[in-house]
Amino acid sequence: MIAKIAALAPALSRTEAQRELTRAFAAAGIAAPALDARLLLCAALGIGHLDLVRDPARAIGNGAVLTALARRRIAGEPIARILGRREFYGLDFTLSPAVLDPRPDTEILVDATLAALAARSHEPLLLLDLGVGSGAILGALLSQLPTAFGLGVDRSEAACRVARDNLAALGFASRSAVVCGDWTKPLTGLFDAIVSNPPYIASGEIEGLAAEVREHDPPGALDGGADGLDAYRILAPAAAQLLRPGGVVAFEVGAGQAESVVALFAATGVLGRGEVMRDLGGHARVFLARREA
Repeated sequence: MIAKIAALAPALSRTEAQRELTRAFAAAGIAAPALDARLLLCAALGIGHLDLVRDPARAIGNGAVLTALARRRIAGEPIARILGRREFYGLDFTLSPAVLDPRPDTEILVDATLAALAARSHEPLLLLDLGVGSGAILGALLSQLPTAFGLGVDRSEAACRVARDNLAALGFASRSAVVCGDWTKPLTGLFDAIVSNPPYIASGEIEGLAAEVREHDPPGALDGGADGLDAYRILAPAAAQLLRPGGVVAFEVGAGQAESVVALFAATGVLGRGEVMRDLGGHARVFLARREA
């Protein structure tokens, strides 16, 4: 996409500016032009959506900030990256260039884990999120499991800082910890649930990803090696050893990888074949297995 939007005049009303942005975003092929226009307008003006409805005729004033944000969006920067925030599972998470932008499809990983733990939802469960990133998955689980404690691990110190800040902002500082390390190497003990959205894109396929992903998500959160399965080869046996009897593992998987991931976990001799859940688009999205009590 090529940035093609004139500077927005200060005298434009909020409604006129929103209409202009929507037209420009639609022409650039952006999937949700009206929504993105509203979000950027509110962010640039420092107002809420209700303010936009209550006072639509008010002039935007200095349009330089709004114009700059709009040009970033037209150039292909994701709206969540521009705003620095993402809603996930009804919760608000701060983003940085060091963390993956959590997608709505990943919410099925949270749903599957919660369903598997439903009978134990008020127990003092110990949760482990490998590759915690922004803390979105762990935060979502803690929001639904009021007596659980969550541990997040990430190789990126910058990602660990983001996760800690997000979990603290959600009120989970006393029920969570984040450590920087190489997957499970810094860990001992047993966990009731182990979750992960590991890097699973084959190295040779990264160049063909959408620009919003390829150019803005951290490469380390995408690149899964030659066949996309490198992380699973490490994590399957490690997770099997760290899982408490009766515990569950839930991992997001990439397109066409489900059977390979099932086989890697089954080969540990600790977990059964488990099951594969599909997302709303019908794609195999989550592998879940339980260790027998």
